[in-house]
Amino acid sequence: MIDWRAIDTVLLDMDGTLLDLHFDSHFWLEHLPRRYVELHRLDDASQEPLRSRIISEQGTLNWYSLAYWSRELGVDIAALKREVQHLIGLRSDALDFLTWLKQAHPRVVLATNADRESLAIKLPLTGLEDFLDAIVSSADVGVAKEAQEFWFALQEIEPFDPSRTLFIDDNPAVLESAREFGIRHLLGIKQPDSRRPERDLEEFIALDRFSSILPSERPVISHHQAED
Repeated sequence: MIDWRAIDTVLLDMDGTLLDLHFDSHFWLEHLPRRYVELHRLDDASQEPLRSRIISEQGTLNWYSLAYWSRELGVDIAALKREVQHLIGLRSDALDFLTWLKQAHPRVVLATNADRESLAIKLPLTGLEDFLDAIVSSADVGVAKEAQEFWFALQEIEPFDPSRTLFIDDNPAVLESAREFGIRHLLGIKQPDSRRPERDLEEFIALDRFSSILPSERPVISHHQAED
């Protein structure tokens, strides 16, 4: 599926691509509404309007900003996230894929809409930093990945040739934005959230497992070797 000889740069999303989206789905749609009601001593019926309010910001920097929601809701979002941080985990064979990329030596960049507060929670728990050459958050550049401006800003920070770049993301709106910018190799994710059904991304090839895009003939690398 991928001619790795034609790839110099691999851009990777985090939530729903490398990490199981279950943590975020559970936090924003279940844990936060429940704790918000408890902390503000509101009626349980207040949960549904809050969910609608959160979803209304989808695709904007506010949607991804822990500081924004802490101010808006009068709660410490980071502290509430840590209450369920045990749900943070890598997707299926993401670690095998990252290990292979590290040995294959394309430049690997995390291009994420997660803000720095979210990264501070997730990176230490997952060890992702060990496999990345750089991390660029949409919060750093002031615009979400759904917008063209993000890609121009990313290219300034991390120069890459769009024709020799692979980008993997679970969000079809973000993939469409990347395609409009000119990134040639685009892949989606069939099941970002392990607790929810697979999705059809229609216009993009979606991966079930990362192993499907790795060369058939490659050395088997143990995680112990990778750590050495």
